[in-house]
Amino acid sequence: MATPRMLFVNLSVKELDKTKAFWTKLGFEFNPQFTDDNAGCMVINDQCSVMLLTEKFFKGFTRKQICDTSTSSEGLFALSCTSRDEVDALVQKAVDAGGQHAVDKQDHGWMYGWSFYDIDGHHWEVVFMDMSKMPG
Repeated sequence: MATPRMLFVNLSVKELDKTKAFWTKLGFEFNPQFTDDNAGCMVINDQCSVMLLTEKFFKGFTRKQICDTSTSSEGLFALSCTSRDEVDALVQKAVDAGGQHAVDKQDHGWMYGWSFYDIDGHHWEVVFMDMSKMPG
């Protein structure tokens, strides 16, 4: 069995307070132990967090340029949901909080998804998977 690992996804953000407010409106909490003026640790679950880092702080961890999310995608970040309705509700909350629709809804029968860009332009896929209906 593989060693259990924690995952910390690190993303640069333009205005940390506004970004934290956006994600709070979507129902996410922040771990105060790893949150300060430079970073917000958004909790996904016990083993996964998203570190939202100010651009200046983020630059201290890389030699590369920060991705311009208005013209480029640095990645696709997927969040699972427990139902199709939860997918729709989370995407709608994101848009209502200042995000934008990214890609139209996709229904593959066993997998349903929709997506949004957060206020920093990061692309988030929101999916529900009914594994009992997965082909093959």
